Amino acid sequence: MSIKKWIVGAPDREKAKVLAEECDIDPFAALVAVGRGVDNEGELELLISDEPILCDPLELKDIKLAADYINKAIQDNVKIAVFGDYDCDGVVATALLYDYLKGRDADVLAYIPNRADEGYGMNNDAVLKLANRGVKLIITVDNGISCAHEIAYAKSLGIDTVVTDHHLPPEELPQAVAVVDPHQKDCPSSFKEICGAEVAFKLVCALDDKEPEQMLGRYADILSVATIGDVMPLVNENRSIVKAGIKKIKSAPNLGIASILNMAGIDRTTIDAGKISFGIVPRINAAGRMGSAYRAFELLVSDSAIDALSIAGPIDDDNVRRQQIEKDILKNAIETIEKNGYQYNRVIVVSGNDWHFGVLGIVASRLCERYGKSTLVLSKENGIAHGSGRSFAGFNLFDAINSCSDILVKYGGHELAAGVSVGIEDIDLFRQRINEYAIKNDSAVPKINIDFRLNPAGMSVDMAFALKTLEPFGNGNPVPVFGIFGVTIEKITPIGSGKHLKLLCRKNENAFQALMFNVTTQQFCFNIGDVVDLAVTLDSNLYQGQYSLSVQIKDIKMSDVDQDAFFESKQNFDDFVSGVLNDFTTVFPTREAVGSVYKMILASPIKYERLKFINTEIDYAKTQISVKTLCELGLVSLDNGILVAHKAEQKNDLMNSITYKKLYKEVNQGE
Repeated sequence: MSIKKWIVGAPDREKAKVLAEECDIDPFAALVAVGRGVDNEGELELLISDEPILCDPLELKDIKLAADYINKAIQDNVKIAVFGDYDCDGVVATALLYDYLKGRDADVLAYIPNRADEGYGMNNDAVLKLANRGVKLIITVDNGISCAHEIAYAKSLGIDTVVTDHHLPPEELPQAVAVVDPHQKDCPSSFKEICGAEVAFKLVCALDDKEPEQMLGRYADILSVATIGDVMPLVNENRSIVKAGIKKIKSAPNLGIASILNMAGIDRTTIDAGKISFGIVPRINAAGRMGSAYRAFELLVSDSAIDALSIAGPIDDDNVRRQQIEKDILKNAIETIEKNGYQYNRVIVVSGNDWHFGVLGIVASRLCERYGKSTLVLSKENGIAHGSGRSFAGFNLFDAINSCSDILVKYGGHELAAGVSVGIEDIDLFRQRINEYAIKNDSAVPKINIDFRLNPAGMSVDMAFALKTLEPFGNGNPVPVFGIFGVTIEKITPIGSGKHLKLLCRKNENAFQALMFNVTTQQFCFNIGDVVDLAVTLDSNLYQGQYSLSVQIKDIKMSDVDQDAFFESKQNFDDFVSGVLNDFTTVFPTREAVGSVYKMILASPIKYERLKFINTEIDYAKTQISVKTLCELGLVSLDNGILVAHKAEQKNDLMNSITYKKLYKEVNQGE
């Protein structure tokens, strides 16, 4: 478990009280909204409104030109290809536009490239295949803005192209009939953060000459899946789309969506943004990751419940297979990282042979969360290592990769996620270079935002119900997290076959239970009697007709820890292990300090992970160096994650420790 820096909010309670009265909502929900920047009655009404708020599609540059050209092509019975992408957003965008054009009796087909063989975006081989099938117009969805060469090739074969995309445009725009992308510098659209499927939806509105509110009922369900799947901020019109989509899924969902829910065992009447994110999106993505995304497209455009179920079953199997492959690669990656000490680098670069390309991004996310470091996961095959990277706010991964551009075969992405290809012989150099960049530019640490402090004496199921006013939750409007400070752990109980924990906690006279998922007793390094701070979410449980409050722990730390001092000390230790530390005095413990750590472990064996959380007389780095020294002297051993001290038979000289001797010389050189 990586430690996160807590950023604790302190919203204006008086303002929240006034707004709660003006908008007739629970003051608790109003307090969360105020803490997130809601400043007046109008903004709060906008946040909680169920009325769709959608921008005029004609705001998008070139969209009228695109619609007129496509309508003429439909009228002239021109053969059209919708050229999509293999991720959830791209599949939905393809299905949405194809469904509409098919409903207009257009001569239309769909093409989705294979992730492994073709990669992202248009490619010349695909264009040639479409030309051979008689296609005269390609409409891209969720791609195309960076395909100037491929679009020029299509033109040479007599194929025109209309681009609809939402990615950042390059300097050279494609010479298409029309380019519809909100991120073009001269696009006057008022809201830019929309997914590829939403751009396609706006095109459909323009093609049909209807207001988006009129068309939303037809596509809200799949459009909400794409919006959530592409991690768009749930604000402005994205929020309206997801709200409408959830309502449609509950009442009359797309047959493909209904089949996915059936296979996943999800009751559609309980659907929310979280269940879409973790139940529907991964299954649509699994088709493209494990085989052909075209099957997910066929699922979403199916008009037969039986056919939809017959497609959803294998896709669900793909998702199970994807999870196992991901688990295996994650295990291998962790072993490689910890065997080579990569976890101490500023940026982790890990590689393996023939790792499944479709899950590398997911594995990178898991590792980034585990170690609290920006991480790139590469698969080596045929002389090239291809991979994906993930980061967190404060460290621009794309800029870091860009600094190594001269040794890379290919790369792309943005601040938090990127893709990269590098020659296998250059992996070690790439690791070195990107870490050199990070040393000069990286001071970021993983963070968790706490909405505000919460007194456990006032917690109730009504609070959980009040928060539903602010749904849907997701990127840009995350599930509210609250800080409960200075609570004592009184009992630790394994639940769910030992996979999860239930803690009994107390603050003063108030006791409460809190759940911690996906953490075993072996992984949990806190003890009964520890005074801790909890970052929690609140939810409600229904059992035998009665609702109860569910408190879920998202993060935990010892109370009264100086976070800034900890992160500085941890970085010093990591830099020491990585061989890039400049000031060795920052990690060098005195003899007395080493002795105090020995006495602490001798008094009671402790879990190694606990060193990150306990308050010792010295800082984290010096505690770690003390443990390393004691292990080298044979006074302490690490057994299955537990530090155990052994009684000394005779007095030990610290200079017999390689680590301590090296540090002593570095600190005392010149004396």
